[in-house]
Amino acid sequence: MEQRKNDHIAMVFSSQVEPALADTRFTYEPMLESHLHNQLTPISFLGKTLQVPIWVSSMTGGSKEAKTINRNLARACNEFGMGMGLGSCRILLENADLFEDFYMREIIGDDLPLYANIGIVQVEEMLLNKSHERLVELVARLKADGLVIHVNPVQEWLQKDGDVLKQPPVETLEAFLALTNLKVIVKEVGQGMGPESIKRLMELPIEALDFAAFGGTNFAKVELARSTLQNQELYGPLAMLGHSAGEMLEVVNSLVNSARPLACRQIIISGGIHSFLDGYYFISKSLLPAIYGQASGFLRFARGDYHELHEYVNGQINGLKFAKAYLRIRN
Repeated sequence: MEQRKNDHIAMVFSSQVEPALADTRFTYEPMLESHLHNQLTPISFLGKTLQVPIWVSSMTGGSKEAKTINRNLARACNEFGMGMGLGSCRILLENADLFEDFYMREIIGDDLPLYANIGIVQVEEMLLNKSHERLVELVARLKADGLVIHVNPVQEWLQKDGDVLKQPPVETLEAFLALTNLKVIVKEVGQGMGPESIKRLMELPIEALDFAAFGGTNFAKVELARSTLQNQELYGPLAMLGHSAGEMLEVVNSLVNSARPLACRQIIISGGIHSFLDGYYFISKSLLPAIYGQASGFLRFARGDYHELHEYVNGQINGLKFAKAYLRIRN
């Protein structure tokens, strides 16, 4: 105790804060709960039960590190009760030797949602070639619950030798959903989506919309970083276009309040979710069942020893428990 008090004295002057820096999204209510009653309630989502409202967003596959990363992430999902989206499985359609990099069902277990992942361009090509059953077979081989389809026109346009979309993604999605019984999640890859795109997607019978909003990992910037300096200067402004998670949530909530018949009734709020406070804030404001997703935060700790990832996830969950007990969302 004496050492703690000495630490307080030594640190008091360096711990001053400006009132303007306060997080004004919440009211802090220290009188109403104890530390013993801050438990999280299991959530029914994507047809299964999550122990915590966290989604491990689609990240990687087909690289030397992918197997270690995916195994660590699947292990964390199993331990803490989270859902998981795999990185792009496109490479498996070309090279089945990499299957073990993606096959995570035995690690995550049968009781938690696990989704494969493919780009909208590949879906479009397979529909044109009448080979979309290969996706159905891939999902079955992975024992996944369904398929995340990522929609990324900006990324493809900026990518050297990127793929060309031949028709609007929403038309491709409509055609694919009409031909298959696969459960589908649709996401962007770092720019988010505007209100008209959200409206069209929420009218489709998809399992969930994953925001992948502006403010997190931005794959347009990733592609620019791999390009020439001239292209970086010329097309840099495109990478700064997008919609934040808060903006997208306002659109979704307005659709719910309008009493429109929405076929999609679940959302994954991702993109710019930098802490458990961000996640808690957005899922608390959602009028639809919602969980929050992260990618880079998990990736930072999933590349090596599992212990580091365990500590990170455990810290996230403990932070959520505290937030639920002591924080209220401001109107």
